[in-house]
Amino acid sequence: MPVPRTYHLVTLGCPKNDVDSEHLERLLAGGELIPVLQPEGADAVIVNTCGFIEQSQAESFAAIRELAGRKQDGQTLIVAGCLSQLYAGQVRETAPGVDHVFGVGQWQEVARLLSVDVDAVYDIPESAARVSGPSAYLKISDGCDAPCAFCVIPRIKGRLRSAPAGLVVREAKRLVAAGAKELVLVGQDTTAWGEDQGSPVGEGLPLLLKQLAGAVGPETWLRLMYAYPSRVSPQLIETMATTPNIVPYLDVPLQHGSDAVLRRMKRPHNLEKVRAFIHDLRTAMPDIVLRTSFIAGFPGETEAEFRELLDFAREIRFDHAGCFTYSRQQWTPAFEMPGQVSAAVMGRRRDRFMRQQQAIAGKLARRFVGRTLPLLVEGCGEDGDGLPVVVGRTYREAPEVDGLVLARGAAEPGSIASVRITASSEYDLFGTVVG
Repeated sequence: MPVPRTYHLVTLGCPKNDVDSEHLERLLAGGELIPVLQPEGADAVIVNTCGFIEQSQAESFAAIRELAGRKQDGQTLIVAGCLSQLYAGQVRETAPGVDHVFGVGQWQEVARLLSVDVDAVYDIPESAARVSGPSAYLKISDGCDAPCAFCVIPRIKGRLRSAPAGLVVREAKRLVAAGAKELVLVGQDTTAWGEDQGSPVGEGLPLLLKQLAGAVGPETWLRLMYAYPSRVSPQLIETMATTPNIVPYLDVPLQHGSDAVLRRMKRPHNLEKVRAFIHDLRTAMPDIVLRTSFIAGFPGETEAEFRELLDFAREIRFDHAGCFTYSRQQWTPAFEMPGQVSAAVMGRRRDRFMRQQQAIAGKLARRFVGRTLPLLVEGCGEDGDGLPVVVGRTYREAPEVDGLVLARGAAEPGSIASVRITASSEYDLFGTVVG
């Protein structure tokens, strides 16, 4: 293979894949490879795939087939990541134009294939750091030890592996030096951080958050995603409530609102404990914004159990909630469970949930009208009359999964502006830049 000088990288799936791709790009930059915007102009095309659920698998296979069909003479096509960890043989069968297949975490091997001296560039100089917009994802762990019956992640990613605190802090400082105003902490289960290194359950993450908060300074927002219900500890709640730059926002995927379904899922199934920690969160932080996600149509789910989910969501009133239809995954205990729910029933249940949630979200959003909030400005432009407008997010909105704030007035992208909220919808807020 000729020595490549240019590459085109396609990243599919979740924010954790974004972090992995950025790591690969730093390695390639250290090897003096140049990114190009279109695959046709690249010596090497790399696809970082996702294999979590059927929809993401289909998207990954479609992208691979498309890139294989557009492959140029002399070009190298590389497939890596979650999908190829599970289905390496099918990747080659589906797209014979694929030259190399790598599994999860093999980014150094990819770089070596592209003639990068990985050992020489492993400590990437800070000048190579890149941040997309004012926010950056900070992956603090990989893998998962949870026994969820529907999830293939442990097979893909393996057991929990926490990044050492010193490494996490250095990466956080690098991202802030590169311009990040917000660090979004991600991992398969962020609240398990440190348990594989000996930390008691629920105690490692609060200590890491305190270190990060001190290291990045009070102006940098810290946002926590993917918290496991049983690990939302009193220590975590206290740390969030007393550390000013940890935004009062928490994403806790609960997956269902029926004890019986949660037991079949092998998830924490004591909903009274869930109610208790949510009460504690709202007591400690009255303005906290809560996000969650649920699964409709898990094997054996009855209409009565689904109504329990609706009742639970109506009782708790989450600011943001997604509902996904169950995705049957090979190599998971749920794959062979009896009582598989039809796609039509799953779809109708998901739609019922989302109609209910839309009304709840709209009511909760109205509590922000009349308040002035810090806005992380992501873009600016003009309205139809030529007047300046900005778009961005407050602490209420996580990047890519929640709504936005649109405000009249001028502010620089990447800055934090004050915005007075004047109106709301089910998902977005509207306002005016002040000060």
